[in-house]
Amino acid sequence: MAQDPSTRSPAAALAPAPALSRWAVAVQGAVQGVGFRPWWVRQAAELGLSGWVRNGGQGLRLELQGPEAALHEALRRLRQCPPPLARISAIRQQPLPLDAAAPAGRFEIHASEQGATPGTGLPPDTAPCADCLHELFDPTNRRWRHPFINCTQCGPRFSVTRALPYDRPQTSLAGFALCPACAAEYAHPADRRHHAQPIACPACGPRLALWTPDGRECVEAGDALAAAVACLRAGQVLAIKGAGGYHLVADALQPEPLARLRAAKQRASKPFALMLPTVASAALWVQAGLGLPAGAVREQAAAEVLATLTSPARPVLLLPCQPGVAAAHPGVAPGLAEWGVMLPATPLHELLVHEALGRPAGTAWRQQPQPGLLWVMTSANPGGEPLVTREAEALSRLAALQADGRPLVDALLVNDREILGRLDDSVRRPMVAVSTPPTGPATGPATGGGPSRGMEAAAPTVRFPFVRRARGYVPDPIPLPAWAAEAPPVLATGGWLKATVCLTRGAEAFFSPHVGDLGSVASRQALVESAERLCQFLAVRPAAVAHDLHPDFFSTQHAQALAAGWGVPAVPVQHHAAHAAAVLAEHGHAGPALALVLDGTGLGDDGQVWGGELLALAPGAAAPVRRLAHLPPLPLPGGDKAATEPWRLAAGLLAQAGRGAELVQRWPTVPGAGALASWLQRQASTWGPAGQGGAVASVAATRSALAAARCTSAGRWFDAAAALIGGLSHQNHEAEAAMRLEAWATQAGGLAVPPWPGAWQVDAAGTLHWPGLVARLLDAAPEVAPGVPSGGAAAEVPAPQAQAAAAFHHTLVQALAAWVQHHACAQGVGTVALGGGCFINRLLSQGLVARLQAAGLLVLHAQAAPPGDGGLSLGQVQMAAWRLAARP
Repeated sequence: MAQDPSTRSPAAALAPAPALSRWAVAVQGAVQGVGFRPWWVRQAAELGLSGWVRNGGQGLRLELQGPEAALHEALRRLRQCPPPLARISAIRQQPLPLDAAAPAGRFEIHASEQGATPGTGLPPDTAPCADCLHELFDPTNRRWRHPFINCTQCGPRFSVTRALPYDRPQTSLAGFALCPACAAEYAHPADRRHHAQPIACPACGPRLALWTPDGRECVEAGDALAAAVACLRAGQVLAIKGAGGYHLVADALQPEPLARLRAAKQRASKPFALMLPTVASAALWVQAGLGLPAGAVREQAAAEVLATLTSPARPVLLLPCQPGVAAAHPGVAPGLAEWGVMLPATPLHELLVHEALGRPAGTAWRQQPQPGLLWVMTSANPGGEPLVTREAEALSRLAALQADGRPLVDALLVNDREILGRLDDSVRRPMVAVSTPPTGPATGPATGGGPSRGMEAAAPTVRFPFVRRARGYVPDPIPLPAWAAEAPPVLATGGWLKATVCLTRGAEAFFSPHVGDLGSVASRQALVESAERLCQFLAVRPAAVAHDLHPDFFSTQHAQALAAGWGVPAVPVQHHAAHAAAVLAEHGHAGPALALVLDGTGLGDDGQVWGGELLALAPGAAAPVRRLAHLPPLPLPGGDKAATEPWRLAAGLLAQAGRGAELVQRWPTVPGAGALASWLQRQASTWGPAGQGGAVASVAATRSALAAARCTSAGRWFDAAAALIGGLSHQNHEAEAAMRLEAWATQAGGLAVPPWPGAWQVDAAGTLHWPGLVARLLDAAPEVAPGVPSGGAAAEVPAPQAQAAAAFHHTLVQALAAWVQHHACAQGVGTVALGGGCFINRLLSQGLVARLQAAGLLVLHAQAAPPGDGGLSLGQVQMAAWRLAARP
């Protein structure tokens, strides 16, 4: 409260004014596009500071002048309560001479410096904030029902930015002149949209339009939302342009459009992602409590799941279905009892829901369940190609999608805001993890058998590993160990599947958005553009380019071309070493450590196919990674075909056991099964009459022939188990067999089902053997009609199959835990990293973490980057950095 000068004491009136100081402050990190400049205007006004702030190549630059106590308070607020979207990596300050001419209390935003240099960052795209949502559904607000509403607290960032520094002329909003009302908000320091670069309203655009498949506008802009919703109600398929690309959208409660989607995209069984209308609708379809028993743990899990679902990133979360839901809607995720669900991520998606519900008044409807509304939201692209982002692309590439002899897409909901950064939906799979600190050296059994013990000892928490890291998280960096601050920048190009690009800058690693599989020309071009854009954004020229060992991967070839063009080393990194290094990198762990890497396939140092590897990591050593052991090898009849035809893996195991004749009985309609069976019988007949000796000779010869094509892949073991337990002969998408096997196991109770006794052994040399497990698999004949091409659409299977699937998972967890413990003791190491795509399997990951932690090991797992190939590039840059620095 102001004080009347006449009431002050003489001493107070004569007290000297506090001494003034002037500081230069530089703030680095994701500090542009988050409302930092207007934030500083408000802080300066409150604290009586003068000076200026600007976006610069180093991030944010400012000069502050005022009482020293006020300057310290300004920096305290900067550290403790910055704008919500800000991510600060460094703050630097230094004293400056006082500016005697500076007007007291005058603080300004200066024009940005041009060009980016190391230190600049940009936040991800985020969902609309509460303030914007309130305005969006307020009929008295001038932005009522405006699909592009945003402010400094939310909205598009990466997807609309062409280059840094982050100013409107550098965004896809550059062509939209601000109307007088928006210009006034932009200029007012107290306004939430002060210097909000993507600011928009109905008067200044952008605008929606509904197009026919041949690109003709079919309704006026004001009616586009209503017409789009009418199309969905009629069972049509729409292509809708979101912030980072197009979605194909259909009513998930109508079977016909889902069937058309599957036929056109040649996606017979791959699950669709769904958009829930409201968070309260989640309980109608999925279990936020992850299927846990009632109690405090389930309540905690549900709270964390719902908090992530409603977070500004709005990821897709893979959650167990409510009982009966999957069976009632088999077209969503055939053969699975888990759905991927998300909430509206942009104002446009919020408005589509609002329109579909009849434009209810207020916002209370957003907190209520809406049982009749559920939409498929799948990426708009032909199979194997990148997400469509441009209108011309949408018209040409989506026209190739045909169903029932006509175009799949019935209409396109487009807008005139250009997408500059492609962004797929991020996907995460919540897991219950046991958090117990290590208690001592690793000890444990060396032979299989008996039920699990001690797995309920610690209180669970929920973690959210990524399946795909993209919208809402890119380009947020992943912090690296402190030593990396002095390391030279490294670019990595990933592998073949789920490709991403990663670039280091100091002690941070920046991912590109998800690129995907590199089988198409368009995907390869997307990888090229991602590498170029990341280097441009961060103003970094790499000192090395890391890549996979496989010489035929496009990612390898492009990395080598980039390295040659820049005159820097190209650094080959073994696939599974990269998986291991990625986990250590995100945890800042300098080693030594063990790493258990379980995935589909990757080229090994010896030229063979690897995929179930136990590695020793010593980052400071000349050879930072050593292969200690591997899973028992698995025959691959037909070579690469076995990756998509699990029956071949089963055939190899049957043949090794001298039971090749069973192939035709198990898969009578599968092409190739009869030919392989005949070949085995002809081989046996050349060694004389049937009998013990002949049978032994035949088995030995068969084993010799099959040994030429083998792998140690954990993924292929899951495929073989799905074929032998459930009769699954083919898989239509990556990891389908493993996903179904896990679903069957979960149906039976998961790890509550005892493991198979005596199924495995770890010998004195640390080699894992599991002939008993193979014998159990061979005898786990399916109780359904044989030869099901892809397992059918039913989410549940007969109880014997489900029990066998659960026992397989539990046996695998038990065997792997003992194997790791053996080598941890032998190496004197107390830390193990778990990497590779198999650790997206909830039963495997949760069970193994629990056992290893109970044995006293510190367990590190992927959290900030995907454990699968989407995180491979992070491990590649880490491995390259170790080699270049030759120190941890």
